[in-house]
Amino acid sequence: MSLYTIFLFVHVTGAIGYSAGTLISVLGLSSLRRARRVEQVRSLLELLELTGLVSGISLLLTIIAGLYMAGTTWGWQTGWIDVALGSLVLLLAMGVLMGRRRHVIAMLAKEMPDGPLPAFLEQRIHDPWMALGVYMLVTLVLGIVFLMTVKPAPGNSLLVIGVSVLLGVALSLPGWPGAQWLVARVKGASPMKGGDNVRTS
Repeated sequence: MSLYTIFLFVHVTGAIGYSAGTLISVLGLSSLRRARRVEQVRSLLELLELTGLVSGISLLLTIIAGLYMAGTTWGWQTGWIDVALGSLVLLLAMGVLMGRRRHVIAMLAKEMPDGPLPAFLEQRIHDPWMALGVYMLVTLVLGIVFLMTVKPAPGNSLLVIGVSVLLGVALSLPGWPGAQWLVARVKGASPMKGGDNVRTS
C-alpha cells in the first residue's frame, strides 16, 4: 500500500463526509423554514452546528489529501485541478456566508424564551442569502465531484463550474422577492393562459 493510496482514501472519505454534511444543511434549512416555535429552531441549529463541525473537518482532510496528490502525482499545470482549487475558494465563501447568518439566528434564538416564532426571527430564517449559500454549496460540490471523476479539459472544467454556479442561483430564486415574477413565468404563470383563446358556444 503506497502513501498515495492512503491519501486517496482520505480524500474520498473527506469528500463523502463533506457531501453528507452539505445534504444535511439543505434538509436543515428546509426544516428551519417550517419551524413555528423558538425551541424548534434552537434544536435544529444545534444539530446544524455539529454538522458544520464535521463538514469543516471533512473539507480540511479533502483539501490536504488533494494538495498532496496534486503535488506528487498530477502536477499543478493540470487544468481541472486548477479549476477545482479555484472553486474551493467560492465554496468556502458560500460556507462563510451561510454560517454567519445561521450564527446570528442561533444567538437570537438562545436569548428568547420558548414560544411562537417572532416575525423578525422568521424573516431572518427566510433570508434569501442563506438559501443561496446552501444551494451553492450543493451545486459546487456536485461540480467539483464531476471534475474529480471525469477530469475534463480546462475549458470544459470552467463550463462545469459555471453551470454549477448558475444552477445554485436558479435554485435560490424562489426566495428572492424581486425574482418571484420570473419563477411564476417559468412555471407557467397563469393557469388560464392556455384557455384564453377557447371559444365558448
